[in-house]
Amino acid sequence: MILSNQHIVLPLLLNLLFTFVYSHIPTTLEGPFPPITVPFDPSLRAVAIDLPDTDPRVRRNVHGFQPEQISLSLSTSYHSVWVSWITGEFQIGYNIKPLDPKTVSSVVHYGTSRTALVREAKGQSLIYNQLYPYEGLQNYTSGIIHHVRLRGLEPSTVYYYQCGDPSLEAMSDIYYFRTMPISGPKSYPGRVAVVGDLGLTYNTTTTINHLTSNEPDLLLLIGDVTYANLYLTNGTGSDCYSCSFPQSPIHETYQPRWDYWGRFMQNLVSKVPMMVVEGNHEIEKQAEDKQFVAYSSRFAFPSEESGSSSTFYYSFNAGGIHFVMLGAYTDYARTGEQYKWLERDLASVDRSVTPWLVAAWHPPWYSTYKAHYREAECMRVHVEDLLYSYGVDIVFNGHIHAYERSNRVYNYNLDPCGPVHITIGDGGNREKMAIKFADEPGHCPDPSSTPDPYMGGFCATNFTFGPAVSKFCWDRQPDYSAFRESSFGYGILEVKK
Repeated sequence: MILSNQHIVLPLLLNLLFTFVYSHIPTTLEGPFPPITVPFDPSLRAVAIDLPDTDPRVRRNVHGFQPEQISLSLSTSYHSVWVSWITGEFQIGYNIKPLDPKTVSSVVHYGTSRTALVREAKGQSLIYNQLYPYEGLQNYTSGIIHHVRLRGLEPSTVYYYQCGDPSLEAMSDIYYFRTMPISGPKSYPGRVAVVGDLGLTYNTTTTINHLTSNEPDLLLLIGDVTYANLYLTNGTGSDCYSCSFPQSPIHETYQPRWDYWGRFMQNLVSKVPMMVVEGNHEIEKQAEDKQFVAYSSRFAFPSEESGSSSTFYYSFNAGGIHFVMLGAYTDYARTGEQYKWLERDLASVDRSVTPWLVAAWHPPWYSTYKAHYREAECMRVHVEDLLYSYGVDIVFNGHIHAYERSNRVYNYNLDPCGPVHITIGDGGNREKMAIKFADEPGHCPDPSSTPDPYMGGFCATNFTFGPAVSKFCWDRQPDYSAFRESSFGYGILEVKK
């Protein structure tokens, strides 16, 4: 398998090209660049096979209430980090009895020396349920999920930690992480890994193994985490859920896939903070019309710290980069809470302290693939002007299972003040890659197939300007599309001082 190792570099003039394609990496000020399409390698279209529950990498290998699925996430700045883990076994079946979170404490011992974990932090715990009030569908209740915030940390410093409940003699091994550098115009994390649409296939394992070998300081996961919703509650899976289970009374999910995923990822995310934003596969509707419950429960988000009231959108600093994570599957209209929060957050950014402004959400605004073509147009209509007015430098998206990088663009026009949009949803999930382009003959979708079901609107119409005027699709690779390639991979974002 060829793994595309996509490097994105942000030096003084924002370099955004593959290091293996060009010996000289040009800046975006040297663009716009002529559109390039890399020919598709058919050997990469092989069957995407999920890891089975018998794989040792996803099996539970702890006992009692010992911690597992340990992960890290950032707060808004270097001085605070979240530690999350799970204790106890999940249950799935027709007669489940949830565990009591009060029976296990949430404690982290930490310090700058492996042999002197002299500081202690305590946090909160919870369980969540995935319930289906229909005969024949199995219900799920999680193990106890713990979130503990470590405070008062020094920048660019290695900390060792051990989590669990010391009163039960149920503590983890000792792990370590490095805090983010202090925010400033010459202070940046070494490498930020960016990946979307991971799932848990053998392709995923190749992606994560290669990503881990690049020793990132931070991981951005741009939605679609486990693909648990491609399974019935009995564990039966399918590449096309609606095709295989059309009579299902609700779009059920197989929640143990979340636990398998957490176990597989622990080796990486127990050392490297992971910042997640929701994708469409995290919706997971259940009884009482609840949605996104697993996503909102399993991860710790710096929502409160960044002034957000939602796990769907938040912001944080990593050195001289301010990251804004946005929700595409919640209200993003100009009258809504997310938009008002975004206005406040962007207005508070001091570009002399964090010169680079990066935004991320799941479905892209600028994608030339047939799959999900212009699906997020309503969000673009509402939000693009705001991001443009504050000079966002780069946007990361997933959703399309391929790679595409834009020239600087605004309202479909080349614009030196617009951000570069990068779609990087090719992590390796079981739905395989996107390979057809909307500008190819016969591949332009019908406009009626591109509604926004989350906002109830049809915003994608025929273009009224430019080379595609009076058309829904371009008849060639658009000028705003600089580079596109269908392959498995991830990105490495580096800032060169």
